[in-house]
Amino acid sequence: MPSLSNIAAQNLQSLIADGTYAVGKTLPGQRELAETLGISRACLREAVSMLEALGLVRSHAGKGVFVTAGTERKSDDIPPNPNGIRPEAIFQFRFVLEPAAASMIAADHRWNAEEFEDIQTRLEAALHGFDFVTAAQCDMEFHRAVALLSGNEVFSSVVERYQSQVAYSLQLPFANPKSIRETADEHRAVIGAMTARDPAGARRAMQTHLVRAAARIGIRFFQP
Repeated sequence: MPSLSNIAAQNLQSLIADGTYAVGKTLPGQRELAETLGISRACLREAVSMLEALGLVRSHAGKGVFVTAGTERKSDDIPPNPNGIRPEAIFQFRFVLEPAAASMIAADHRWNAEEFEDIQTRLEAALHGFDFVTAAQCDMEFHRAVALLSGNEVFSSVVERYQSQVAYSLQLPFANPKSIRETADEHRAVIGAMTARDPAGARRAMQTHLVRAAARIGIRFFQP
């Protein structure tokens, strides 16, 4: 079930899409916007942070929050992580954990691809409709499922513990509309390798996905 901040982000995205809040204009102040959406200002801040990571808005100190939907993000214009951890560090952490998890799933003959296919279908539908909030949620579901279905409870507990960090890194690549389809294609490659019971292929597919996702926002990191 989506959190209140995710629902608020979804509602804000809709207001941007229908032109209520036009590109290049500032959003109303926090108090007014929170009242409009019927949420607390703390919840609103979380929603705005998500939209900023997705490239739909941009905060400027002392000037407000500007709508930027549809404009290509430059690699030196990545919004700061609210938790203070560098995106390079998050991608590197994921590069260590997630390919191993995908490999372990591929080696386990007891699982089936039904759960991943459901997530993939919803992800592709969201991307087709340029619904980046839902797409980011589906992306997070996919990577959480990889950790959970690996069968290693430490993997899944670590991903849960750092969920907000992982979510931030997942949201960033959606800011570049020209390459949004690549996420779904790369997920499909991971699912294909896992379904084929190919541990080495699943590892490579996940590694490729993480490296390319980082590259889409201009991030390079050492691959241990």
